Amino acid sequence: QVQLAESGGGLVQAGGSLRLSCAASRRTVGNSAMGWFRQGPGKEREFVAAISRSGGNIQYEDSVKGRFAISRDNAKNTVYLQMNSLKPEDTAVYYCAARVGYYSTSVSISGYDLWGQGTQVTVSS
Repeated sequence: QVQLAESGGGLVQAGGSLRLSCAASRRTVGNSAMGWFRQGPGKEREFVAAISRSGGNIQYEDSVKGRFAISRDNAKNTVYLQMNSLKPEDTAVYYCAARVGYYSTSVSISGYDLWGQGTQVTVSS
């Protein structure tokens, strides 16, 4: 069974940076549009960023535009989320997700059929 595994979370001060990685157990990333979502304390899971299968189309949630960058390395079967200028409100569990077989991105949770277990990001003020 294909699995996604996130890594790179942790505790960082406001203004700091983290890079999250999402690795697939099989050659899933190259066959999928990929996304990152997050779920903060007491909040619903929300869209953060997505990248198309070719990498040519990228979408961001408005609050992270200019601070976060999603990228992919199909040869390494890995997707990244570079997070800069972190704010306390970015504190959440971050999830990687795959739209297996799709070229296009989606901002909807229902648009993804494979999910990782999540990695905690905590930003202190």
